[in-house]
Amino acid sequence: MAILELNRIQVQATAAEKKEAIQKAGELLVKSDCVAAAYVDGMLAREETMSTYLGNGVAIPHGQYENRDDVFQTAISVLQLPEGVEWEDGEMAHLIIGIAATSDEHVGVLAKLAEVVEDEDLVQKLINTTDPELILSALSEEEA
Repeated sequence: MAILELNRIQVQATAAEKKEAIQKAGELLVKSDCVAAAYVDGMLAREETMSTYLGNGVAIPHGQYENRDDVFQTAISVLQLPEGVEWEDGEMAHLIIGIAATSDEHVGVLAKLAEVVEDEDLVQKLINTTDPELILSALSEEEA
């Protein structure tokens, strides 16, 4: 199974606040049997101790070390919020990328995410697309 699949991408979503956005990104991982429901609580707890906002409208919420047993397989989810949600200090997040990892398989994904975040034009396309396939193709080239 791929680290990112279409069933873990939700476009045109809304969230009233950061907590709801994290819950929705986590729920995509739960519904696809990648993590236990308790992992979402870990994602929320992690955010309390350290912001996962990367910049350029992208946040990468993930669980804490203690939650590693709640991860069944390494996976990421993408929650696209065209209207955005305030993440921290007035910064708006539009792409919420939930990360669950059993070991280091996600390192390639993080490297690809770093590239994507640097490309402002691409980020804008991903924020505004109605096609989850575009998000899938942009983030799936991780293992180059």
